[in-house]
Amino acid sequence: MNDDKREWVEAAAYILLLLLAVVASQHMNVIVSGSMEPVFYRGDIVIIEKSNFFGIKEMNPENVQKGDIIIYDATWFPEPVIHRVIAVEKDKAGRKYYITKGDNNPSPDPAPVYPSQVEARVITVGSNPLMIPKVGYITLWLKGL
Repeated sequence: MNDDKREWVEAAAYILLLLLAVVASQHMNVIVSGSMEPVFYRGDIVIIEKSNFFGIKEMNPENVQKGDIIIYDATWFPEPVIHRVIAVEKDKAGRKYYITKGDNNPSPDPAPVYPSQVEARVITVGSNPLMIPKVGYITLWLKGL
């Protein structure tokens, strides 16, 4: 293989590796609180599927079911929240919404979650959520959380 071709292949390999890293990082979320213990602990990383990944709908927020763990834009908290759906209901206008709760919290979250608020769902295999324990502590430390 000549030097020009080798350089091109090497550059393409680096670009591919960079793209894979970006895609992978967009499908991971660091747990920042203890509200989902003992399923997740602070510093764990969960693997997610997004409702909108650069225009690709990996999961449909309308299809969330009781027992799913979702990440949503909370009306009651400034950051996205990751909690379990404990009920699926409809409001007076017939619109679907979810009641969510942290597994370690004594009561449900203070406001309903509509499908438009759902950003992502934790991927599960069987009933086990996909996660990488403790690796997210690096991110928490860097962000000062």
